[in-house]
Amino acid sequence: MGIVVAIDGPSGAGKSSTSKAIALRANWNYLDTGALYRGVAWLALKKKASTPQQILTALSDSPLKFVGDPTNAQLFAGDVDITSQIRSAEVTNKVSEVSALPEVREVLLILQRKMIAQAQRGIVVEGRDIGTVVVPDAALKLFLTADLEARAIRRDAELVIGQSSSQVDIVSQSLAQRDHTDSTRATSPLAMASDAIEIDSTSLNLEETAERIWELLRERRLLGLPIVAVLGRPNVGKSTLINRFLGRREAIVEDTPGVTRDRVTYECTWNGRDFMVMDTGGWESKPNGISIGVSLSAELAMQEADVLLFVVDSHVGALDEDDVLVQELRKMKKPIILIANKVDGPTDEAEAHALWNLGLGEPAFVSALHGRGSGDLLDQITNVLPEVGGAQVQDGYRRVALIGRPNVGKSSLLNILAGQNRSLVDDVPGTTRDPVDELIEIGGSIWRFVDTAGIRRRANQQSGTDYYATLRTQIALERCEVAVVVLDASVPISEQDLRIITMVEDAGKAMVIVMNKWDLMDEDRANYLDREIDRHLDQVEWAQRVNLAAKTGWHRDRLAPALRTALNSWERRVPTSRLNSFLGSLVAATPPPVRGGKQPKIMYATQAGIAPPRFVIFTTGFLEASYRRFIERRLREEFGFPGTPVQVAVRVRERD
Repeated sequence: MGIVVAIDGPSGAGKSSTSKAIALRANWNYLDTGALYRGVAWLALKKKASTPQQILTALSDSPLKFVGDPTNAQLFAGDVDITSQIRSAEVTNKVSEVSALPEVREVLLILQRKMIAQAQRGIVVEGRDIGTVVVPDAALKLFLTADLEARAIRRDAELVIGQSSSQVDIVSQSLAQRDHTDSTRATSPLAMASDAIEIDSTSLNLEETAERIWELLRERRLLGLPIVAVLGRPNVGKSTLINRFLGRREAIVEDTPGVTRDRVTYECTWNGRDFMVMDTGGWESKPNGISIGVSLSAELAMQEADVLLFVVDSHVGALDEDDVLVQELRKMKKPIILIANKVDGPTDEAEAHALWNLGLGEPAFVSALHGRGSGDLLDQITNVLPEVGGAQVQDGYRRVALIGRPNVGKSSLLNILAGQNRSLVDDVPGTTRDPVDELIEIGGSIWRFVDTAGIRRRANQQSGTDYYATLRTQIALERCEVAVVVLDASVPISEQDLRIITMVEDAGKAMVIVMNKWDLMDEDRANYLDREIDRHLDQVEWAQRVNLAAKTGWHRDRLAPALRTALNSWERRVPTSRLNSFLGSLVAATPPPVRGGKQPKIMYATQAGIAPPRFVIFTTGFLEASYRRFIERRLREEFGFPGTPVQVAVRVRERD
C-alpha cells in the first residue's frame, strides 16, 4: 500500500473536487467512499430493500466496484454503471439513512480497506470517517470544512443544472439536516481525527485548497523523492560521479571495471531539492556470466527511475553498444541527460562534441574526478525532476527528537513512553551516544521518537565520541518536525540549556519544553524555577511547556496534546486577505518609526511558507528590528502559533 491521504468533512465542503485534483496531480488513485454509500442507497431503492439483511442481499447480488481514475471516476453495481444515478435527489435523501446502519458500514469498511490496500504508489480517500475509522494510520489526515452558506451555494450549483431556478435555501436545510444525522449517528459519526489538520475552504477556491494540501504533502516529504538512475558501460565513472553529487565517498570506486554490481541508492540534495540517485552496474549489450545479472539490474533501474543519466567516457567515445543502450533508454520515455565524463579541459571538451551523434542532444561536459561542470549538471538534473517521485522515504509518522544536556532524563522519557527499556539508562552522564529510533503510540497516535545524545558543550570544543555524538544529534534535529527539549527542573537552568533551545529555534522546528524530574522538586525550588523561566525563557514564551516526571510517568499524558498543538501551529497558513487586513489595522494604529527623516510605508505582506510559518513584508524602507518583533508579537496574538517559531522578513522596494 502506498501513501494514504484521508480527507474527511461535511457535505459540500469540496472534498470530491479537491481529492480528484490532488490525485490527478500526483498520479495517484482516488476513492470516493460517499459514492459507495450512495451506491448502496441506490440498490436499496432499486430492489425495494428496507431491512439491513435485504440491503446486504442486494449488495451481494450486485457488488459495488469503484474505478478510481480521478479524471473519470465510475461506480458499478454488478455490470451496471450507476455513476450518474447515485447523484439523484432521491438517492441523496436516502443515503444518510442507509449509511447509519452498522451492518452496511461494516461491509463497506472491508471493501474500502481492500481498495486502499491495492493502491501501489498512493491514494486520496474522501468521506466522513476515513481518518477516524477506515484508515486511522493514514500518512496525512485532513478535515475539509466550510460554513453552511458556502457549502449550500456550491451544492446548489451542482444540482441547478436541469432545474428552473436556484434553491439555495432548500439545499441549506438539507445539508444542515445531513450534518446533524452524520455527526450524531451511533456508528462512525462524522468527526475530525485528533491529529488531522482542519482546512476551512469558505474563502478558498479549488486551486487554493488543493495547493494548501499539496504544500503539506511536499513539506512532509510524502510525495516521494524522484529517482535519478546513473547508467552506462562499465568503468565510465558512474560511481565517481555519484560521490561528486553526494560530496562524500559513498559509492565504491576502483580502476577495475565492474566493481558496482547491484542497484544502490543514495539520498542527495541540491539547491533545496531532494532526490535519490541510483548507482547501477555497467550495462553490456552482450553480457555473459555475472554481467548478465548486472545488465538486467541496470534495465530494472531504467524502469524504476524518474530521470535517466547516460554516462559516456569522453576519452573512449561512443561505441556500438552505446547505440544499443540509447535505444533502450528511449523506450522508457523519460527525461534523459547525456553526460560526457572525464572532460578535464577545453581540448577534451572539443573532442566530446562528437557525442552529439548519439542523438540525445547536447552532452553535459563533466569531470567527476575533479568536479568540473558538476554544479551545472546538478542544476540541469533538478530542472527536470518531477514533483512526485518513485521513492517513498516517509511513512507518515510525525518525527519527534528528544534533545537536551546529558543526564536530564531523555532516555528515561523514551522508555516510559514506549512502555519498555528501549534506551539504556544510567546515572553516568552521556550514556546515549547514537540516536535511538522508536515508534511509540501516545494520545491515540503513533509517533516516531528519536532519543539523542546529550549535548555537553559547543561542537568545536568537543573531541572524539562527544563530537560525533553531537553531530548525530544535529542531524536528528534537522530531520525531525518537532523537538522536545528536556530540562532538569530540579537544578538551575544552565547556559547550555539556553544554547540548545536557541539551536532548535534557529533550526525552525516546532518546540515543546519538558521540565523533567518534577518529582524531585520542593517548594523553594519551584519558586526559583518560576523566576528562572521568566528571566531565561521569555524569548521562547511561545514554546509549549510540559511538567512531568519521566521516572514515574507522572503527567506523560500531557505530552501528546502539546506536540499536536505545536505541529498544527508549525504548519498553519494564514489567508493573504486576513493577513493584510490585520496588517492594515496594525499599521494604522501603530505606524513604523521614522528612520533618517523618512517613514517607511508597509505595502503588503504574504506568507511565504510553512514549517515554520514564514512571512515577508514588502515596504518602501527599512523596518527597525524592534518594530519587526512588534509585528511578530501581534501576529501571534492575532493568529496564535503556539509552539512554533515565526519568521518575519522585510523586503524593501523603492518608491516609484
